[in-house]
Amino acid sequence: MTRTNPDSCPGVLRLHQAADGPLARIRLPGGRLEPGQLQVLAEAAAELGDGNIELTSRGNVQLRQVPDAAALSERLAGAGLLPSDTHERVRNIVASPLSGRIGGWADVHALVPPLDTGLRTAPRLAELPGRVLFTLDDGRGDISGLGGDIGVHATGAAEFALVLAGGDSGIRVSAADAVQVMLAAAHAFLDLGSGQWRLREVDDGVPRVIDVLGLSPGPERLEFGAAHDIPIGWLEQDNGLVSLGAAVRLGSMPARIAEFIAAIERPIFITPWRSLVITDLEEWPAEQVVRVLAPMGLIFDANSPWLQVSACAGRPGCAKALTDVRADAAAAVESGRVLPPTDQPAAESNTSGRATGPGPTIELRTADEVAVADRQHWSGCERRCGRPRGQVTDIVATENGYRIG
Repeated sequence: MTRTNPDSCPGVLRLHQAADGPLARIRLPGGRLEPGQLQVLAEAAAELGDGNIELTSRGNVQLRQVPDAAALSERLAGAGLLPSDTHERVRNIVASPLSGRIGGWADVHALVPPLDTGLRTAPRLAELPGRVLFTLDDGRGDISGLGGDIGVHATGAAEFALVLAGGDSGIRVSAADAVQVMLAAAHAFLDLGSGQWRLREVDDGVPRVIDVLGLSPGPERLEFGAAHDIPIGWLEQDNGLVSLGAAVRLGSMPARIAEFIAAIERPIFITPWRSLVITDLEEWPAEQVVRVLAPMGLIFDANSPWLQVSACAGRPGCAKALTDVRADAAAAVESGRVLPPTDQPAAESNTSGRATGPGPTIELRTADEVAVADRQHWSGCERRCGRPRGQVTDIVATENGYRIG
């Protein structure tokens, strides 16, 4: 498959002209933010954007309605959030958020800095499409199921499976070699591609990359599935400290809440499930954090209906959207129309994120008639942007109401 259009994935230096104004996407390798960096983002959102920080499905963040790209880039560069003008859009690295603190075979966060450095110091890798995703899974299976392009999955304390196009390649590499093998695979993708945005789009891409690497796959293959167990609430770290997992309503965090989180002065990890983890807390401060931030809107309850709902940008942010799906989705939660989970399977997405069976389509409903159980994604049009992987019920806006199925 060869793309007819160049990759237009936004960054900081190349904004996306959304319907509601310029949108900036800031890459956070491994999802990590230092408190001072989050404070800078909060101030930028309040003073240069629409007042919110959007969390993305790749553990990055976005600011909307940013008219002054130069002012934003200056602030981000000063905070260490824009270390490269040439490679800023290719730093798409997601890692198991709890790695090194709770469970897992290996601390994959130790691989993030050398992988990021390797990407930024290889001039040719600036040519990677902004859609290419690197995944680092510590063996618990939360990241490898995201359908990344190039990654590793821990099979032991010092051994990793090489993941290509979202699947186990059969190759096993040592912890010492993991970063160099991933970088070599990125070079191979560029060598073999002809305009494709993702490795799975390259004809016979995985075996051809393996051939370029000169490594021999073994017989074992791990199976990866979409993870639904989002780290939310009180999380006991292996060292006796506490992490707090918090969801953000529809992935949009007000700058004021971000400022409060920054003031805690602990490392923060943005997850690919549009949530965050505040780490390395003593028990008493952790209790105070929950008492202050829960009333402000952060969600520490793993059973909250907000965790069942996601939505695309909708109106006014997207010109293709037929309605304000975020407002309709929020109204469904607040009015109790997001029903408790059932055992009934919903539709399951394929590798492209589009829906496949088995969920049947039912009749159209008005916004205030929609009442759906289980995980659900509200879309402003048939493209269904932002749809999470795994079993999800689609609620799609049409000219005559919402189609559910």
